[in-house]
Amino acid sequence: MYKYTICFIQRGDKILMLNRENPVWMGIWNGVGGKIEKGETPLEGVLREVKEETGIELDHAEYKGTVTWSVDDSYIGGMYAFVAQLPETYDYYTPIKTDEGILDWKDISWVLHPENLGMANLKYFLKTMLSDSHTYDHRFKYRNGEVIDFKSEILDTTIFL
Repeated sequence: MYKYTICFIQRGDKILMLNRENPVWMGIWNGVGGKIEKGETPLEGVLREVKEETGIELDHAEYKGTVTWSVDDSYIGGMYAFVAQLPETYDYYTPIKTDEGILDWKDISWVLHPENLGMANLKYFLKTMLSDSHTYDHRFKYRNGEVIDFKSEILDTTIFL
């Protein structure tokens, strides 16, 4: 079991993004999420984290797979990834300063723009998560802080969350 979750909250053609204030991804835009607490399922953990970080109380998030990584052939980690849909009429005004950083709605085209250097490595997998009905393991291999390999593989959907 992995330690972390991440959720991409979509409202129409926008995604609620968090510009993280603390390391490891300080100053980088990413989805919301965090550590799974003892006794929680990944789904319970992501719903709690979304509420804590945004104040939004979701009743559902769709499991979209995992994002896993190895760093310098020594450390291996991963997180469970989810997508949640809000109605376009859902009122949530941004930007908002939180303990975690700054929340803001960003156009999906801006998030996925190839020249956007302020994003976590979402350009590798977010489009697939938003548009493909399959669940995937998106695997990164890092060396000296750089992505040296990335692969996606369809996961067995019998995982229980």
